[in-house]
Amino acid sequence: MTTIGLISDTHGYLDDKVFKYFNECDEIWHAGDFGNLDLADKLAAFKPLRGVYGNIDGRDIRTVYPEHLRFKCEEVDVWMTHIGGYPGKYNPKIKEEIFANPPKIFIAGHSHILKVIFDKKIGTLHLNPGAAGKQGWHKMRSLLKFCISGEKIHTLEVIELGIR
Repeated sequence: MTTIGLISDTHGYLDDKVFKYFNECDEIWHAGDFGNLDLADKLAAFKPLRGVYGNIDGRDIRTVYPEHLRFKCEEVDVWMTHIGGYPGKYNPKIKEEIFANPPKIFIAGHSHILKVIFDKKIGTLHLNPGAAGKQGWHKMRSLLKFCISGEKIHTLEVIELGIR
């Protein structure tokens, strides 16, 4: 079993509560808009970190983290990108690929809207953890935490960090 802490849109702000909520996690996945490399380094020093760059991230982040990250966690195919859209409204840049070769989990950030949607058309679980930072129009800062056991995705938890 692998326990994942999913975070996005920190925009340079890392709440200390993240370390408490992700303490039992095996990995942290960041869906873009880190804000700065120092923040990414703090997360990576705490737990193994996978991430993608977001639209606000500079060259320092973009040289370390890719735009798209496709990987396996246990037996689950995962695709993470910052601007990916969601079921029914996928980003045109990824739409053809997601329908031709759908992952089991598709993770996007960018919208600052927490979403957990199963796309029945392609059999994909879409996750967007919302925004953990203080910049943006969202009201509540949020994270997701879940487990992967073999092919099974389970124990999904929404974590509210507090008002922006």
